[in-house]
Amino acid sequence: MKKVAIGVDIGGTNTAIGVVDAEGNVMVKDNISTPSHGDIDRYIADLSAAIKELIKSVKLLNEDIEFLGIGIGAPNGNYYSGTIEYAPNLSFRGMVPFVELLTKHFPDMNAVALTNDANAAALGEMIYGGAKGMKNFVMFTLGTGVGSGIVVNGDLVYGHDGFAGECGHTTLIPNGRLCGCSALGHLEAYCSAPGMKRTAFELMAHYNANDSLLADKSFKELSSKMIFDAAEKGDKIALEVFEKTGAWLGQGLADTVHHLSPEAVFLFGGPTAAGEYIFKPTKESMERHLLPIFKNKIKILPSKLKPGDAAIVGASALVWKELEK
Repeated sequence: MKKVAIGVDIGGTNTAIGVVDAEGNVMVKDNISTPSHGDIDRYIADLSAAIKELIKSVKLLNEDIEFLGIGIGAPNGNYYSGTIEYAPNLSFRGMVPFVELLTKHFPDMNAVALTNDANAAALGEMIYGGAKGMKNFVMFTLGTGVGSGIVVNGDLVYGHDGFAGECGHTTLIPNGRLCGCSALGHLEAYCSAPGMKRTAFELMAHYNANDSLLADKSFKELSSKMIFDAAEKGDKIALEVFEKTGAWLGQGLADTVHHLSPEAVFLFGGPTAAGEYIFKPTKESMERHLLPIFKNKIKILPSKLKPGDAAIVGASALVWKELEK
């Protein structure tokens, strides 16, 4: 009998759902809107209906199949309690007993588990991706923010309250840029996709770079992909954005290495599609900031999860990890 897991990734605007097999292949997938109405019961009903439709469609393809459980990745998801707690980009306010509410619709599932999206990505890398066989590694997700998932001795680190692993909110520059969390100088404010945009505009102002390929872009319009495209054409501002972002990220990774001594650091997210533009300065900076005992020992690797399916696959990995217990 073929065994599969269901992965659910809850984003600020969309919720992606998929059925994933033991090799990490997404068999079928769908998405629904993450609502702005704030009615959690209504959303759970809509989500449950969408999951049941996917289950039905898979069973039509293959009746000899077993659904082991549902894994959910969500902002501010607490693995211990199964709650989503005060997520700033979701309309559901306060502490939401998400696993409890969803389990009522799927009482026969062997496992229903939840964690935050970066932790889910780390689990996905460990079970399906480049971290297979690794017992100690860290996953950094670069996107709207900078998330991280920490694996030590083969186990994801949750801490005493379920929220360990916020490496993106280490202080990089005291009294530096305002971070989305309202603190100053955090790594996220410099190495996220919006952080790269801020760097681009600071550099254009500093150099009065009216001739840059990025100069005619508004702040809302500019993306990390545009910065990459400009770098490919030799644009000096774009190239320096990557140099600076890599220098800051490498410094942050060095701190993480000093704390954890991982075998590898995996990078995932939109900016990592720039390849050596981001990986080379990041590696060089990390090595500069490392203690001698760590130099030339820690790998910085791109995630091997498929970008389009990574969130679903990562969430589904929670199920396999739960059933190992």
